[in-house]
Amino acid sequence: MKIPLIAAAAALLMMAAPALAGPIENACNRSDRPGANRALCRCIDQVARQHLTRAEQRRAARFFRDPQQAQDIRMSRAPGDSEFWQRYRAYGQAAEASCAR
Repeated sequence: MKIPLIAAAAALLMMAAPALAGPIENACNRSDRPGANRALCRCIDQVARQHLTRAEQRRAARFFRDPQQAQDIRMSRAPGDSEFWQRYRAYGQAAEASCAR
């Protein structure tokens, strides 16, 4: 009796996994970037969860679709953009260190 319950729980967890993907993982998986794969996208999303707020993750996810947004923020003199860019750069360095193979 316990084996079917365990199998059912495992099946539910596997079906729920895509729903748990964060905005960066989703954007990465949808991108046409060479070298992007599910494992890499999952890894950079996990690092993002440690370094960026949920709102910052959504903001950074837009860079996959429109890289010009990243450039605009990087060049912006607005204090909020500068603060975000510093956190985003730190995230990028951490993701590179953790996810590069």
